[in-house]
Amino acid sequence: MHYIFEVYLKPGYSAEQYADVWRRASAIIQRAPGARGTRLHRRIGDPERLLAIATWDSKAARDEMEGNAPEEVAAIIAEAAPHVTITPIGEFEEPEWEVLPPD
Repeated sequence: MHYIFEVYLKPGYSAEQYADVWRRASAIIQRAPGARGTRLHRRIGDPERLLAIATWDSKAARDEMEGNAPEEVAAIIAEAAPHVTITPIGEFEEPEWEVLPPD
């Protein structure tokens, strides 16, 4: 499953600063059972908006991590909290099918 959210950067806080927080927190979160990676994308033409995607084996695995998140993760996230607004987009199942370009 994919957990997708938008990150709005407040004035004076850069995407690079948030990416540093993202990398540090993700390095810890990715040790949790069921974690399958994270991605952070810049919005074209709007440097104050990022799209964040966290991939998990299941919603239950993500919920388990959220309920038992290491204190270190909470501290890292708290660093960025005053500088960003997070808007959840949603939780999405793996696609039943994908359309990919030919090899």
